[in-house]
Amino acid sequence: MDARTPSALKPRKRPRQARARVTVDAIFEATIQLLLKDGPHRLTTTRVAERAGVSVGTMYQYFPNKQALVYALNERYLEVLAEKIESTCRAQHGAPIGQMVEALVDTYWRAKTERADVTRALYRSVAEMDNQTLVDDFAARVNAATTAMLASASDTTLDDLEATNLTLVTVIFGTVRNAFERTLPAAQAEALRGQLVTMCRAYLDAVTA
Repeated sequence: MDARTPSALKPRKRPRQARARVTVDAIFEATIQLLLKDGPHRLTTTRVAERAGVSVGTMYQYFPNKQALVYALNERYLEVLAEKIESTCRAQHGAPIGQMVEALVDTYWRAKTERADVTRALYRSVAEMDNQTLVDDFAARVNAATTAMLASASDTTLDDLEATNLTLVTVIFGTVRNAFERTLPAAQAEALRGQLVTMCRAYLDAVTA
């Protein structure tokens, strides 16, 4: 965890062995289930421990308080999301730029909407928490991956790579978040996804003309 993380939000230790990782995974899943069921305000470490089938003492070996648990859960979520985006960007290196942006939209859209209820619950859980370090680290990883991908496009060279990348990422991420917060019907959401791809392609056509 980043040294900039507030001390009160740092876990007591990280799981190193397979058995410990299974325990922490069970704690995270129990936390998600309780967030979905009752929301963040009724979440307690005792209830999480009961749901996960571990002792409160085991909980406290890893997380000193509820806030540290929720922070770690969101850190895990953003880590997985960043890895998905990085994987897509690596796979698209050297592709046409339109294909790149469509793959990026699809990856982020699926990651955010396949369990939209969980995504919404996690957003609510950190509403009163200083998670700027997590957001900054995630943004840095995404920017590095998407910039490197766009720079490798086989069919164009961008005059202002950083500005184009920032615009695309901001538009894509903002649109997807708005879509799942609205809880759009499946057909309407899919139509919006297609329009987002069209809009991004039109923007790329404009800046590469």
